Parts: sequence; C-alpha cells; structure tokens
Amino acid sequence: MAKQTEKKEGTSLEELFVQLESVIQKMEGEDVSLEDSFQLYHRGMDALKQCSERIDEVEKKMLILDEEGGTHEF
Repeated sequence: MAKQTEKKEGTSLEELFVQLESVIQKMEGEDVSLEDSFQLYHRGMDALKQCSERIDEVEKKMLILDEEGGTHEF
C-alpha cells in the first residue's frame, strides 16, 4: 500500500486532469455497463480528491510565501 501512496504523491496535477478526462470520456460511452460505471466513478472521485489536495498544498505554500514576503492576490 505504501507504493500506491507514493505513486499518488508523484502524480502531477496535469496527469490527474488527464485521468479525470479519460474517466469522463469512458463514462459518456454508450456501451459502459453499470458495474464499469461504478468503478469509473470511484476512480474519478479518487483523482478529484487528489487534485483538491494538491491545489490545497499549493495554496498553503502561496500563503506561506505571502506571510514572508508581503501580501499578493492570486
């Protein structure tokens, strides 16, 4: 399980967005079974959660930089 966590942490935001787009395209397909839809949904939600966590990390870093060097809007 540690390897899976390391892999998730090493995935860039751009790669996560590509994964999300792929999941969306597959879910929009006409020949997707209900079971496959549930699996795709969970994969998409996992990728979305990772995206949100990454964006939060970036925002925190920006706030730290602002505290050290002044205030800046972003």
